[in-house]
Amino acid sequence: MKKFSFIFALVLLACLTGLAQEKGYYYIKGQVLDQATGQPLSYASVVAQNTTIGVLTDSTGAFSIRLPEGGYTLSFSFAGYETGSMRVSRQSAEEELFITLKPGSQQLDEVTIVLDLELKDGWERYGEFFLENFIGKSENALQCIIQNPEDLHFYFYKNRNTLKVVSSEPIVVENFALGYTLKFAIDSFTNNFDTRISTFAGYPFFEEMEGTSAQKKFWAKNRKATYYGSLLHFMRALYARQLEAEDFELNFFNPSGDKSAVEVSDIYQALHFNTDSLGVVSIQPEFPVMSIAYRRDKPEANYIKIDPRANREFQISTLLFNSKEPLFVEENGYYYEQTEIITNGYLGYKKIADLLPFDYLPFSKD
Repeated sequence: MKKFSFIFALVLLACLTGLAQEKGYYYIKGQVLDQATGQPLSYASVVAQNTTIGVLTDSTGAFSIRLPEGGYTLSFSFAGYETGSMRVSRQSAEEELFITLKPGSQQLDEVTIVLDLELKDGWERYGEFFLENFIGKSENALQCIIQNPEDLHFYFYKNRNTLKVVSSEPIVVENFALGYTLKFAIDSFTNNFDTRISTFAGYPFFEEMEGTSAQKKFWAKNRKATYYGSLLHFMRALYARQLEAEDFELNFFNPSGDKSAVEVSDIYQALHFNTDSLGVVSIQPEFPVMSIAYRRDKPEANYIKIDPRANREFQISTLLFNSKEPLFVEENGYYYEQTEIITNGYLGYKKIADLLPFDYLPFSKD
């Protein structure tokens, strides 16, 4: 009896130790199946969008993916099937997920439908323009290379004066400034030459580059510099109600009024800031235009070259809220719907070359 008690105590201690090591993380478990037959899809890809985290299903289609605290969108893909996605958070860990995928490829169908409009010399005519508006013009962008430009398809709609770019395969971007290989499954990139507004939709996955110890130190330094003042940094500071402490200054504007800022006594009240019982923050600003000044750093020299009238002391950006629906923000800076805000100014200048994964931290969790 004493021997049994001793073994039980060891097992209990091991379990408690394991739980302690997992603080700050949760697991999402489930199975990926064929929608029509219900058969498991072995070795399907399960990826947390905009992170470095991904797994494959086993021979029974089952998966278990470990996620740091916060919200994520999981993408499920398998060769010959349409990609599926699902938004998850810690609450999703309470039950097993069953994901069904439909045979076919929606993206390739789209390419086939508009085949007659494809520009045969699209890369030659618009490749540089695409790079500047997708990768960006920042200092980090100068150290980025697209490895598969041949997979990009360019279309021009004369009646709308609009360029559209789609890709038959994920765009592979080598970011030698931050030490990531970025695989971006782009749904589409569009630019309206009348409004001069570029938009793109899709999901990225990050892979750490192999490097020497010197390279890794260089990347760590660049990642930290890129993080501070970024949209990811802003969303995390907003979630924690630490905007002022993190050197973000907000001003609100009413587009129907004059150009002067609207005076507010409490920025969180003006944002209609609310935290629900699950720890998810929602905001619904009274005014649809918000100016953000990041006062800790100056803008890059290249940004001043592009816009000589820009503020040289602080990084000034504008967020335009595109919807009257609330914007939801989670602990790791994940927010949705991501199409509900348009960035302009300094944050608009920072594009894919300055993107960091949602599981990035500028400090160690230990």
